[in-house]
Amino acid sequence: MLPNQFSSGDVIADRRADYARMLADGQDFAAAAELMEQALELSPAWAAGWFRLGEYREKADIASAEDAYRRALELEPEDVFGAGLKLALIGAEDVPDQPPSRYVEGLFDGYADRFDTALVEKLDYSVPGKLAELVVPHGRFRRAVDLGCGTGLFGAEIRSVTDVLEGYDISTNMLAKAEVKQLYDRLAQADLSLGADQSGLFADDLEEHRADLVSAADVLMYLGSLETVFPLVCALIAPNGLFAFSVEDAGEGNGFVLRESLRYAHAQDYIDGLLTAAGFERLQERRTVIRMDGGNPVHGILFLSRKIA
Repeated sequence: MLPNQFSSGDVIADRRADYARMLADGQDFAAAAELMEQALELSPAWAAGWFRLGEYREKADIASAEDAYRRALELEPEDVFGAGLKLALIGAEDVPDQPPSRYVEGLFDGYADRFDTALVEKLDYSVPGKLAELVVPHGRFRRAVDLGCGTGLFGAEIRSVTDVLEGYDISTNMLAKAEVKQLYDRLAQADLSLGADQSGLFADDLEEHRADLVSAADVLMYLGSLETVFPLVCALIAPNGLFAFSVEDAGEGNGFVLRESLRYAHAQDYIDGLLTAAGFERLQERRTVIRMDGGNPVHGILFLSRKIA
């Protein structure tokens, strides 16, 4: 939930919502839902409150969770909370091909201040270093484009082997954190879900086929369908250039799935098909644990591919 949505604007409603959160922290989700309902009687237009009620009802196995998520979506049509994803997870809607851009942007805007500490130190996030192990042996790069650069964790791994380094992210707060590190020659906001024409990757004097390395470290799990992403990457990369990226491993099958974390996992066959269709050859793959989540390992696949000349 975004920081600016914690308050309903009603002091008594906020107090009841705080008590509800404490009950939820103690795993009493049914009581938390009941108290949250009381808060929403006082502030019925509070979208974030309805989303929170949906979560409490879902965890308490109360059937009306769907109603709460739908109300949140009605009040916040841009779906900054990801209510549509929640509806898909409980079987009330089809799994969307893409998450709402405002949800992803808000998620990382709110996460930026604690991103490095939380992800690396607490969740044992290891993608940047492991992906760099695949990339660095291939020598020096004239220009690299780091998609979903975040605070610059992967940029730090490849800065020493890159002449010009560009970084793009949907979150302006993440970009601000990356700028402080002074790793990138260019930083700009971009939305990979929009495709090449509207993504922001080819604005101003930015040419197509300008990079000999494009990276997407821990990015594609926030995109779902990648049918438009791989052609976009192809437009960025020069012939014989490298594309290094990671996905969460969906296991068997040929597609992608939405997980409880609200991240997508992708099957290797799906990725291999997209690489071939976009004109890439797979050079290496590595199956590995990429982070912890709720005390459990999250398994992923790292790919290194080359654009066929």
